[in-house]
Amino acid sequence: MNNIDKAPLKKLLAVFAHPDDESFICGGTLAKYSSEGVDITLVSATRGEMGRRMGNPPYLNRESIAAAREMELRQACESLGIRQLLFLDIRDKTVEFTDEDSLTARIAALIHEVDPDVVLTFHEKLGGHPDHCAIGKATTAAFQRTAHQGALYFITFGDAMERPERYGYSRKDVIKIDVHAHLEAKLAAFRAHRCQTEIDEWVWLPDQEALARFGRYEYFLKWDREAPVLVLDDLF
Repeated sequence: MNNIDKAPLKKLLAVFAHPDDESFICGGTLAKYSSEGVDITLVSATRGEMGRRMGNPPYLNRESIAAAREMELRQACESLGIRQLLFLDIRDKTVEFTDEDSLTARIAALIHEVDPDVVLTFHEKLGGHPDHCAIGKATTAAFQRTAHQGALYFITFGDAMERPERYGYSRKDVIKIDVHAHLEAKLAAFRAHRCQTEIDEWVWLPDQEALARFGRYEYFLKWDREAPVLVLDDLF
């Protein structure tokens, strides 16, 4: 047996706010990289226990929804090929009220432990939901605190960054990932989050009809806008 050195394993750390952020926003990208052997660690700040969707018709309540959403997230991780899932155990809709320095320190410790090549999180102003913005702000601060050598990107919604100028960015700030070959995994992850998607009839259409609702690309913003990028279609 020869001792040809194997390429080092690439690692990705995704730090989001709720169960389903990973699937609904960037599930195709996570599935793509996991299929290529990237080791993915997903961190969810909360268990989404304050979500308004309780199934259709409703079958969950405030006492049961956290466990249900955790189970659904674990199933979604299987569909996307995510091997490690961690929770920060923050109550849903309270991330913005969590002590910022403490939260930053916890995420910095995770960055040191995982040593990722790529970190994904929300943009602290473009995240849409207060929990999204708060976890994005803390993750960005943690990334800066650690002076980590990897790359930090912000996830974005739909095809909004097809026209980044509307948000004060240019095309050289946007990484555009082709996820067409991984939409089946993304759909499976959507369906895993059953209590959140049962009300969306399109998710449960025959596969080809449901898959047609997805875009071909997912978009990411560079945190370091001055960093040179040789290609604009790969996070690594």
